[in-house]
Amino acid sequence: MSAPRPASPAPRRILIVRLSALGDIVMASGLIPALKTLYPQAELSWVCEAGCVPLLRHNPQLQQVIVWPRSEWEALLKAKRYMALWRAIRAFRARLRAEQFDLVLDCQGLLKSGLIAWLTGAPRRVSIIAREGSHRLVHEVVTPPPGVDPVMGSEYRFLAHYLGAPQGSFVHDLAVGTEPRQRARETLQQALQSAWGDAAAARPVVVLAPFTTRPQKHWVESNWSDLAQALLTRGLQPVVLGGPADQEAAARICAGQPQCLNLAGKLKLDESVALIADAQLLVGVDTGLTHMGSALRIPTVALFGSTRPYLEGPTPLTRILYDALPCSPCRRRPTCNGAFTCMKQLTTERVLHAALGQLEPTR
Repeated sequence: MSAPRPASPAPRRILIVRLSALGDIVMASGLIPALKTLYPQAELSWVCEAGCVPLLRHNPQLQQVIVWPRSEWEALLKAKRYMALWRAIRAFRARLRAEQFDLVLDCQGLLKSGLIAWLTGAPRRVSIIAREGSHRLVHEVVTPPPGVDPVMGSEYRFLAHYLGAPQGSFVHDLAVGTEPRQRARETLQQALQSAWGDAAAARPVVVLAPFTTRPQKHWVESNWSDLAQALLTRGLQPVVLGGPADQEAAARICAGQPQCLNLAGKLKLDESVALIADAQLLVGVDTGLTHMGSALRIPTVALFGSTRPYLEGPTPLTRILYDALPCSPCRRRPTCNGAFTCMKQLTTERVLHAALGQLEPTR
């Protein structure tokens, strides 16, 4: 870890660079209150990809959310329109430099995020675990020691403390928009009415988040169906969330169970945040929606196996189910030839027991 620079005037304009993914932006959101505690007069901005903007745009502590036009740049590159790409990059650089950021935090530590930090021309640029040569684009590199902090968002909390933020100021900060909350409640109510008819009643909502990017992070699909049925028999209301690409799998999970509500692909991202904020429990794999449950202080059960982003949630409301097998966490390089033992040995009974245990104090 680079040594902190000598004391300098407090920054007036700070830019957080975390372009993706959803879960990492959720975990990095604790930097917002930490930085506002450390520099109460500073204006905070965030740059990210377009798909992540809904997670941030409702936060009143952010002056602005800047969209990195990744898809535009990639389209120009693919079309070999190199001059047009160069002009697009120059225009983006001009916009960033016009903001006159005096502190930029590269919270991704990759070449693409380091490049954006460098484009700002800020006099102080700090990166977490700079990789792919991005250390050449910043002034300071912060490398958290491995295994010291098992709590969600540890690397971002380490960065906050490196900058001087006081203990306890790093608190995950997902703001819920008024309109998304209203739309989420209306969508849920319509789904309840459709599923239950005149028997519709207020039941504790349990969000199920089964979907993620890699097969080794998935729980057994049939287990989700069994879990949903077990929740229904206990007077709870399971609601499956996911994106448009998850609709087919969500339909299989809910097949034969019309009271298991399938809202996959039916809510925008900020509406999903709002529905989670209203829920009484969330059960999910290593995916952004699960991390949202923890960040929003919703009783959460997180199922980890090939990945283990953290061992403890920000509060006891999060329960981690993870077995430290000799091969886990394997991350992107499974050695089990598709057996995925780490996830399959998380039985429905075990997950249900953990879920009911997390729900009990709130019932």
